[in-house]
Amino acid sequence: MIIAWTTTGQRADAERLARGAVEARLAACAQVEGPLTSFYHFEGKLTQDEEFRIWFKCLPANASALSNWVHARHPYQVPQWIEVSAESVGEKYLSWAIANSTPAPFPSSISP
Repeated sequence: MIIAWTTTGQRADAERLARGAVEARLAACAQVEGPLTSFYHFEGKLTQDEEFRIWFKCLPANASALSNWVHARHPYQVPQWIEVSAESVGEKYLSWAIANSTPAPFPSSISP
């Protein structure tokens, strides 16, 4: 299983990405958390912003498609995108994820 995450500046954007990725079956599950405070350099200045993190759980076979899908819809020009492989996943959870992660045709509400 792959755990991927990104952040957005607005809860509505985070929820839209989370819901859309699960609806498209690119992710078995997506969780929105926050607000959290991010610190980073932007245009030569130290910046502090409130953001919302979206965690995606997906199968390795869907990771590239999920990344492309999120990047095409993300409000940031340079979104954070990090993927890690889960070292261990419960057997029942993995079975559930497999059953709920098969890419399906895009519903009209989230078409590319």
